[in-house]
Amino acid sequence: MTHPFELNQEIELSATPEQVWDAIATGPGVDSWFMGRTELGTAEGGPANLTMLGQTEQATITAYEPGARLATRSEQAPDGQFMAFEYLIEGRAGGTTVLRIVQSGMLGDDWETEFEAMQAGWPIYRETLKQYLAHFTGRTPSVTTAFRPGAGGPDAVWKTVTRELGVTPDVAEGDDVRLPDGSAGVVYYANLPVNLGVRTDEGLYRFIHSGTARGDALVLGHQNFAGRDEQPAWDTWMAEHFG
Repeated sequence: MTHPFELNQEIELSATPEQVWDAIATGPGVDSWFMGRTELGTAEGGPANLTMLGQTEQATITAYEPGARLATRSEQAPDGQFMAFEYLIEGRAGGTTVLRIVQSGMLGDDWETEFEAMQAGWPIYRETLKQYLAHFTGRTPSVTTAFRPGAGGPDAVWKTVTRELGVTPDVAEGDDVRLPDGSAGVVYYANLPVNLGVRTDEGLYRFIHSGTARGDALVLGHQNFAGRDEQPAWDTWMAEHFG
């Protein structure tokens, strides 16, 4: 049985409305702070597709007002489930912009768990958007997405991840870390046992523990803005530590 839901968010960004529009209404812009690869058209009725881990979720643009409003809606599943997004942009004095995000639609039988997961997952993406606009705006990343089911419970996963970053599981925002390739970074978001975000001079790196009824998994969502393809290296790292 399906259940309707709505999730409202608001974030103030140190960027112009034009920069925010490019970040939420173009494929390369969304790729710079979200997961996977996004295909976005430039008019109502165009595509708004997300491809991740070999699977593509198809959606359509339902409203397209450059610099002000973007809305999308996924295809409806046979049981009635669908997902819709609306992004509203408002410029403020002093060169800042307020972005409102409304996520709505119909969820399935386990809708409460799904809704709680969305609420828990969004904060790191909001902060990653802030980091992108503050440090890498206008640059196109090389994207790494990796998923390891059966990685283990949160205590074991974070013990390994933090050890590999040269910190302890009580890591906090602002702490210095070092990625496995030797790159120096700083923690820009820490909410263990759920997720951790790191910024280096070249990119943004996210480590996410997903614990569901189907088991535990570690998800990586990285963007390298120097043009380096890091997918093979992180695939190897995942296999070595969570194989």
